[in-house]
Amino acid sequence: MSEEAATPSPADAATGPGPLAGVRIIDLTTVVMGPMATRVLGDLGADVIRVETHEPELMRNFVPQRSVGMSGIALNLHRNKRSIALDLKSDVGHRALMDLVKTSDALVSNIRPAALARLGVSPDDVHAINPTLVYCSAVGFGSDGPYGGQAAYDDVIQSVSGLADMFSWTGDAPQLIPSIMADKVAALHIVYAVMGGLYRKATQGVGDVIEVPMAEALASFNLVEHLNGHTFEPKEEPFSYLRIRNANRKPRRSADGWICLLPYSTQNYADFFAKIGRPEFADDPRFADANGRVANAFDLYGIIDEHAPMFTTAEWLEFCEAHSIPAAPVVPLDEVGQDPHFAAVGLLELDDHPTEGAYRVIKDPVNYAADPDQTIKRHAPRIGQDTVELMTELGWSSEEIAQLSRER
Repeated sequence: MSEEAATPSPADAATGPGPLAGVRIIDLTTVVMGPMATRVLGDLGADVIRVETHEPELMRNFVPQRSVGMSGIALNLHRNKRSIALDLKSDVGHRALMDLVKTSDALVSNIRPAALARLGVSPDDVHAINPTLVYCSAVGFGSDGPYGGQAAYDDVIQSVSGLADMFSWTGDAPQLIPSIMADKVAALHIVYAVMGGLYRKATQGVGDVIEVPMAEALASFNLVEHLNGHTFEPKEEPFSYLRIRNANRKPRRSADGWICLLPYSTQNYADFFAKIGRPEFADDPRFADANGRVANAFDLYGIIDEHAPMFTTAEWLEFCEAHSIPAAPVVPLDEVGQDPHFAAVGLLELDDHPTEGAYRVIKDPVNYAADPDQTIKRHAPRIGQDTVELMTELGWSSEEIAQLSRER
């Protein structure tokens, strides 16, 4: 089957509602940060046009996959998008992109700005054609700093942003969180940045050039609660939120497994201390109010840790529900979809891809009352699947479209 030939499923044919319906966004992104952002914009109803090369990029090429370029990760990263395959180094490929620019509201890219300039896709290049385009460039480091232009992946950003060093607060060596946290935090910054640009375009009729740096996104994210006393000048102590930087802040071993026990209010703690047979702790001045509990969190959480094995996970959950104490079982990530709550809300829903068969869709977590839930408007396309459709919409002739394929 050729790249462009594919039979759309009913989901592919549906336009679907959404607050961004009628907005067209060009997606010039790779890996996770950019594609996740444009996926969210597509979930919100935007017509996202994914501009790709003819060869699968990293996330498309992961295994397992049932056909080339259609990895499990790609099925969720690239849903609600259309794909066009272009060689932007060729004249015809560049012309095709510029024709898309003329009809689009925003462009999102995480290609390095210098590389985009060499391809003739700088902000000046696109604004010469469409002055009101919202141009969003996602980068590793802000261009006005000494690290601007450097290569950046999640591991690097976790390290430089202070995240890896947080593990040293509890006596461990610096570590990386086993999640691409920087990519995903930056992706959400891209989403609101583009939506802000689109609002200005709609209300003021002007375009914009937006830069979203991963390093600044994660560093600012990390400092929200931890800047604390260092907010003031001169600095006051402590730096960071002491309840959080605590080796005893962790899931607890119950009599038969693991549980997160988090008494929070003064009443929560009085009920918890009575449950473990130590009611006198409720009158301990270290734990009498919220500031005392934060300052003495290591000792307080040590008491919880010591007594958690007195009861089973189910017994703790029953008690905590009866006394409005925050608690939850520790659920392995590969079993989250079967958790009663996530199963009820349909976090993972089975759907049928027209070429890849049955697969699990990660449901968009945001629900708009004005729109019925419709996470899947289009299944993830194969590379170049929509080239003919898109270029026909732009008024290209069949011979001009065929030239795009010959440029491979």
